[in-house]
Amino acid sequence: MFTQLKQLPADPILGLSVKFKADSNANKIDLGAGIYKDETGHTPVLACVKAAEQFRVDKEPSKAYLGSAGSAVFNEKMTALILGEHKVIAENRIRTVSTPGGTGALRVAGEFIKTCTPGATIWVSNPTWANHQGVFTAAGLNVKTYPYYDYENNCLDFEGMLAALKQVPKGDAVLLHACCHNPSGMDLSKEQWQQVADVAKQVGFMPVVDMAYQGFGQDLDADAYGLRLMADTVEQMIICSSCSKNFGLYRERIGACSVIGQSAISADIISSVLLSVVRVLYSMPPAHGAAIVETILSSTELTNQWHGELKEMRDRINGMRQLLVDKLASNGVTRDFSFITSQNGMFSFLGIDKAQVQQLQDKYSIYIVGSSRISLAGISSDNVDYLTKSIAKIL
Repeated sequence: MFTQLKQLPADPILGLSVKFKADSNANKIDLGAGIYKDETGHTPVLACVKAAEQFRVDKEPSKAYLGSAGSAVFNEKMTALILGEHKVIAENRIRTVSTPGGTGALRVAGEFIKTCTPGATIWVSNPTWANHQGVFTAAGLNVKTYPYYDYENNCLDFEGMLAALKQVPKGDAVLLHACCHNPSGMDLSKEQWQQVADVAKQVGFMPVVDMAYQGFGQDLDADAYGLRLMADTVEQMIICSSCSKNFGLYRERIGACSVIGQSAISADIISSVLLSVVRVLYSMPPAHGAAIVETILSSTELTNQWHGELKEMRDRINGMRQLLVDKLASNGVTRDFSFITSQNGMFSFLGIDKAQVQQLQDKYSIYIVGSSRISLAGISSDNVDYLTKSIAKIL
């Protein structure tokens, strides 16, 4: 059986990390990995997380299964974090299950959609997170794209996006990034979210909102604005969320898949199907990360501490955006990179071509995805001069 296998290419982002680790250049910079790093290049464990873990060590009574839905407390706290005091919670129209990270939430969503409508199509932005298409294809969905980013002008192609969404067949699903769009960093404004929500209601497509970076853009509530507006407008939608970035729980693999139905009765039916999907995918979700999150969100003291640490991460990334633009200008780069400061989250496109991306890697040990997407979290005050001088040379 195995003799028929052929070598597959490495994931472009994960493969870049392997090359970076093998590079002996003391000045090397990794701008490919989508993971938060502090000023020293380290991905720290948040202090609130350490406190919650200690509490878990002291208080955890058992290692028994929690059930396919995961922790009821975690699911309740995550629903409130995502939606705030939204009417769908009061109306008992939403059901949430714990998942192995945000990727697991997306796969559960894909399998759920396929169960509802075999052969269904989901539309994703062009560009979108590199793994979206693979996850949904593996779940048995057809994947199509709608315009999103204008590479020539380094801005949102909202006219193209809206025109395409108006043509989506009724019953298809449309994936939307709640905030901190990966890979462009370009988010919808409040007015644009309203137009997209109106089109979703008029056309009748199913919104699937991926929120992997809540709190990394403006703040927890502002980053959820579009998602909550969409829930105000349509009767049914799916939300995939992750605790990897905002809680720094990357390796714990904890996220959630939430589905809103038309009524409480509909939500109960949805729940039964979600649990059936989970049962055959991974049976039970991991518990440790969920316990950390629910412990933090159940404590006023730890929640306040988390808010402070989250703001520190957000402010550092935003600061690196401005510093990068300033340093490029001071190092003689005449091209306008000011668009970087108008974006949100960890990512942006530099707008250089693949040959220049390769030059940065070969000559200067600066690792960037071929599309020129960079992770701002990989920049620091120590390496920004080397980075910007290198970019100036290849330009």
